[in-house]
Amino acid sequence: MKDWTRLEKKLGVAFRDRRLLATAMTHRSYLNEHRDEKLVHNERLEFLGDAVLEIVISRWLYIEFPDEPEGKLTAFRGILVNTKMLSQVAKRYGLGEFIQMSTGQTKDSERAMQYLMACSLEAVIGAIDLDRGEKVAETFINRSILTPNPKSLLITFNHLDAKSLFQEKCQACLNVTPHYEVLGESGRDHDKVFTVGLYIGKELVARGMGQSKKDAETSAAKESLVIKGWNHS
Repeated sequence: MKDWTRLEKKLGVAFRDRRLLATAMTHRSYLNEHRDEKLVHNERLEFLGDAVLEIVISRWLYIEFPDEPEGKLTAFRGILVNTKMLSQVAKRYGLGEFIQMSTGQTKDSERAMQYLMACSLEAVIGAIDLDRGEKVAETFINRSILTPNPKSLLITFNHLDAKSLFQEKCQACLNVTPHYEVLGESGRDHDKVFTVGLYIGKELVARGMGQSKKDAETSAAKESLVIKGWNHS
């Protein structure tokens, strides 16, 4: 039996109905090995938590960056809310100790476990929203993800040459130089849209789109920085 009281203390949230917290910590795979237990997996709570997280982060970005267009705010949200960032927050709270999953699931790859941790955090946010309301859920998100204030991180990221930064990180961490390939183009001559892929060796890391090849490459580089977790290191 998990010590949900201890998890509540870690999260800084006291639940009225701890069954919601137990559900948030129950992966679908656990039910396959414990069919006799009357439990529900966390996917519906994850769905809710993802939506709550998106609106809270979107509202914060809208207020903090009044002059930025929708596209830039979307990019900023992707920097703050991605699998790696969420899994790091989940680890900070020690969620891995409390997640109920199958024995086989615990042997998954690091990347799969990272995804599972991120999803579990979203489920916790959904559970908090249902149990304590949107204000408490927002406070938890502010404390977990928006503290310390990430505005300076986003401003720095916005002004860096993403292509140069990705190449620098790639060479430092992997000792290789990335390259770009045009994957396609569409539209009329005066209004073309290019799709470019950023590759490390033969691995396609990310795609980017833009009205010039340079813009598409920059878009791919920004996305790749997020995917590799180099946008906040």
